[in-house]
Formats: sequence, structure tokens, C-alpha cells
Amino acid sequence: MADDKTIQAKAYTSKGTSRDSVSLPGPLFDGTVHMPAMHQAVKAFLANQRQGTASTKIRKFVVGGNQKPWKQKGTGRARQGSIRSPNWVGGGTVFGPTPRSYAQYVPRQVRALARKSALNARAREDAIVVIDALEFDSPKTKVMTALLGRVGGDDKKVLVLTNGVKPNVFLSGRNLPNVHVMPYSDVSTYHILWSDLVLIEEGALNGETADIESDTKADKRATKKATGAKKTSAPKQENKAKKAAAKAKAKSEKKPAAKKAAKKKEK
Repeated sequence: MADDKTIQAKAYTSKGTSRDSVSLPGPLFDGTVHMPAMHQAVKAFLANQRQGTASTKIRKFVVGGNQKPWKQKGTGRARQGSIRSPNWVGGGTVFGPTPRSYAQYVPRQVRALARKSALNARAREDAIVVIDALEFDSPKTKVMTALLGRVGGDDKKVLVLTNGVKPNVFLSGRNLPNVHVMPYSDVSTYHILWSDLVLIEEGALNGETADIESDTKADKRATKKATGAKKTSAPKQENKAKKAAAKAKAKSEKKPAAKKAAKKKEK
């Protein structure tokens, strides 16, 4: 369900000082929470992390066992054909795992919907915090820890989304087990739902709204071009028909002249 009301989020300066709350961009934070899309995106993300290298050998790939362990009759024991039979210890494996791919594909629009739904779900819980641009002169884990403490990230899984790639910010949070730093453009549904608090740079949100507006404008232009092509297709067909008729007339006029020339040559 989409809500018409704008969603407010807490805002902080780059030093962790509280400031006036900001309204989250409407095109992205419209209250939409689509559970099936989020489930599909998270399931596919986890499946794509699997290497799929588990491998076992069936009886024909196990070394040895090309002779009968004992003769067929006369020993009083059950007949056996190979020591590599599945019922023997060290024998082959029946229906065991073999190397395979667990990759799952999710359409782009479904991924976008799931990501949007995850952000809206965190916004409903007041778990999204907007912060000014993070600029670290050098990697400092102590500075990152102090900053997260000021914005309410103590004892929480914090996802820090930066406006572009910022190596110093990433290195400052790399050693913290409950902190994950990544560019806003690379965030997935899984990372958003993994976190208890999402810390977003204000510049990243502004860039996201600009991208959404540009996409909508591009869609409108595409539809206009399509409709314009449909409108102009009829005159083009008429012109083609006229040209074809003119060529046919020219050919018909040339044929009698060619016949006359042929008759003169015969005489």
C-alpha cells in the first residue's frame, strides 16, 4: 500500500550532531512494501552466494573393485560383485551431490521493487537516518565507532550507505562486526533487511531522486517517439505506394519503345 504522506527521518551532521529532520524523497519512499518481491530477492541473493562445488563419486568413479571379492557360490556368504558397490563401506554414493549452479535470476524491475520495499519497511520503523557527507582524512575505526554511537547505532547492525565509493569510510568500518559500509548504488534488499539501522548520506538520496526523475522522463520520451512513429507511418506508406506506381508507369512506357526497336532490327 502506498501512502500520500511524506516520511520524515532523523538527520545528523557529519560530526554526529542532531539537526532538523528531513523529509525522505517521495518517489522512493512512498510507503510501498511488497513482501513477495523482497522474499524473492533475498532468496536469490542467498542462493547466488553458494559455490555449488559439493561432489561425490558413483560406483564407476571409485578406485578399485574390478574383481569379485569372492566366488559366487560355495562360501556361505552373500554374493558380491564388487567392493565398490554402494552397500560396501568406501563404495560409491547413490544420488549424491554433484557440482551444479544454484544461481537464480530476478528481473530488474522486481529487484528495484524489492529494494524500494525494504527501504520503506525500514522507514516505517524509524530505522533510516540521514547524515551529511562523510569525509574521513584517514581510516579511523575509533572515529566511526564514536559517530555511530552519536546517531543511535550502539549494539545494532548498522548499514552505512555512502554517496559513491569512499575508501577511508569503508576502511574505518571494516573491522566492526556489526557495521557494513558500501555505496548507495550497490545496496541490495538483503543488506537493507540485514541491518537494524540504515545510515544514508544526504547526497546519495538526492542523486537517487534525480535518477528516478530522469528514468520517468526517458520513459515519456520513448512513448512519445513510439506514438509519433505510428502517426507518421501512414504517410510514409502512401509515399512508397506513389513511388512504386511511378516506377511501374515508367517500365510500361519503356516496353513499347523496346519492341519497336526490336522490329526495326529484324527488318
